[in-house]
Amino acid sequence: MTPEDATTASDPAPLSFQTIHYEVLEPGDHGIATVTLDRPESRNAQNKRMTYELNAAFDDASRRSDVKVIVLRADGPHFSSGHDMRDKESMKQFDVVGPYGGFGREGQEGQMAWEEEVYFQMCWRWRNLPKPVIAAAQGKTIAGGLMLLWVADVIIAADDALFSDPVVAMGVNGVEYFGHPWELGARKAKELLFTGDWVTAAEAHQLGMVNHVVPAAELRPFTMEMARRIALRPSFALKLAKESVNQALEAQGQLAALKAAFSLQHLAHAHNRIRFGIPVDPGPSARDGR
Repeated sequence: MTPEDATTASDPAPLSFQTIHYEVLEPGDHGIATVTLDRPESRNAQNKRMTYELNAAFDDASRRSDVKVIVLRADGPHFSSGHDMRDKESMKQFDVVGPYGGFGREGQEGQMAWEEEVYFQMCWRWRNLPKPVIAAAQGKTIAGGLMLLWVADVIIAADDALFSDPVVAMGVNGVEYFGHPWELGARKAKELLFTGDWVTAAEAHQLGMVNHVVPAAELRPFTMEMARRIALRPSFALKLAKESVNQALEAQGQLAALKAAFSLQHLAHAHNRIRFGIPVDPGPSARDGR
């Protein structure tokens, strides 16, 4: 069996997921993999299980010779409400991807270890998938949901889409994968973080975070049509084009800046633990004892 034979559509066992849908459409020379967030009851909040299921789907799509393009989308009225703060599953339930451990250690050490694994390094890994990723966003995308969008190469937004990262109000500098200056520009990134205000789809398009804005009813058809157009291009050329753009960003210091912001986030978490006994600022009412 050749390496190519090992990644055809007929060989891999079907993947079973609880928090996403994954399928390969029109497998072959121009195949498209769709990865769909499927926790609409929680506004597609990202828990650990969703993270590892996304990673498994992305890995499968990346390795298959019958997939050219990956589409990331969401069921329900909203793309993602961010991290699932009610997630209680242990890291022991999942196969860790990076060289990390000690997730239960005291102080800031344990939290930093699992956030590096589940959020920061996972997003960087997905950002560097060897195939084009197109994301389609409708409704609200909040905080950690932005990170899921920002790993994509092309973002299509419905005209009702809204984007926000309000976590400065929680006493930290922003979400773990701190792409704000790269996605929005420095001054708009500061405004977004300082105020927690919404960025509309039209504003996101003007700022360059979003490639296209379309009516909500046309979001999926438009996204799939773009995926089909891209899938006609040679796979190796697509890979090299993506790497060329990504490497240009890295030459500007993107990865170093992301790592620095991640470290500052954990300084903020540690500060909040000392002051309030929890990783985030509980807000004025809780602080004042009301």
